[in-house]
Amino acid sequence: MSVWDDLVGQDRVVEQLTAAARAARATAAAGRTGAPAEGNASLMTHAWLFTGPPGAGQITAARAFAAALQCTSPDLDLGGVPGCGFCDGCHTVLSGSHADVKYVRTDGLSIGVGDMRDLVLRASSYPTGGRWSVILVDAAHRLTEAAANALLKGVEEPSPRTVWLLCAPSVQDVLPTIRSRCRLLVLRTPAAEAVADMLMRRDGVEPETARLAALAGQGDVERARRLAVDDQARARRLDVLRIPLEVGDIGGCLAAAQRLVDTAKADAEALAETQDAKETDDLKAAYGAAEGSRAPRGMAGAVKELEKRQKSRATRTRRETLGVALLDLLGFYRDVLAVQLGSTGALANEDQRPALAKVAAGGTPENTLRRIEAVLACRQALDRNVDPLLAVEAMTVALRAG
Repeated sequence: MSVWDDLVGQDRVVEQLTAAARAARATAAAGRTGAPAEGNASLMTHAWLFTGPPGAGQITAARAFAAALQCTSPDLDLGGVPGCGFCDGCHTVLSGSHADVKYVRTDGLSIGVGDMRDLVLRASSYPTGGRWSVILVDAAHRLTEAAANALLKGVEEPSPRTVWLLCAPSVQDVLPTIRSRCRLLVLRTPAAEAVADMLMRRDGVEPETARLAALAGQGDVERARRLAVDDQARARRLDVLRIPLEVGDIGGCLAAAQRLVDTAKADAEALAETQDAKETDDLKAAYGAAEGSRAPRGMAGAVKELEKRQKSRATRTRRETLGVALLDLLGFYRDVLAVQLGSTGALANEDQRPALAKVAAGGTPENTLRRIEAVLACRQALDRNVDPLLAVEAMTVALRAG
């Protein structure tokens, strides 16, 4: 099993990245640096930008590329594909323990300038053991303006053996000055058939369950996997898909909105229960704090900073849970529109055919389009930090009026 096996439906991207990894290996062996060339995917460059729809696999692709760059398989000397998945280089990158691969992800809502300055400083040094020093920035669109400007210095003046891998939803989410210095890779939405095949092959999911989960995942591979193997994820999806049938009156609208927000809050609290206490105990242990004794010097400030990060993580978890629910609603109403327009193709919510038919019969395509706009407006409101309950209530009322 190679590092590329989890990239579903991205053959073109895999081809480009394996060619670049081969070029990088030749570059490192010759003791020189590669130079990017317009339209030549086989050449290595120092900065890459991975974009694509949610769940298409930007992070998976970047991790696989990082592993391929550090691959030490002896088969490479015989023309093997970089990224064997078995050597020490691949294994340590994928497990997150490789000394020359730094993985950056924030639990909060943004990546600050302090963290980015530290990364840029680290990027100026040569790798300690691997061929390349790789810095993978998940959610590069969450960089603050100051952090983005700090990153720009790193990609403008790269160290000869440093590679930046940036991941973002779209090219527009990254500063023009940064993206102009990166090679762009756009991942596509994988076909449901390819996702279903992966679920059967890798997770042992029954064919029909895999097919329905792949359709419901709407191209998001990880979402499809959760729906295939997690009973709780399936139950929450079905709970969300009840909403179009419950918004017949104002009381139903408000109750549905409250339930949606309460579910998001419960998710955040569950995560906090499993992580926050352990993080706090680990921090106190690192300071050598004994129970009942006076807090060591500096620990109070560190605990306060940790609590701030934990609060930010809880806010992000609530938003992400609501975001998944809104995507499910969007998929439902798109299917309703397809039914109203007489489409005969497979729907994202094949298991909800009776509910789709009922909602479709109760309105017109124009009504459905207005409901889709209401869901999109709710997503935009949440992005603008509108109170979640107010935003969701406005949406459910609009779903009724639509």
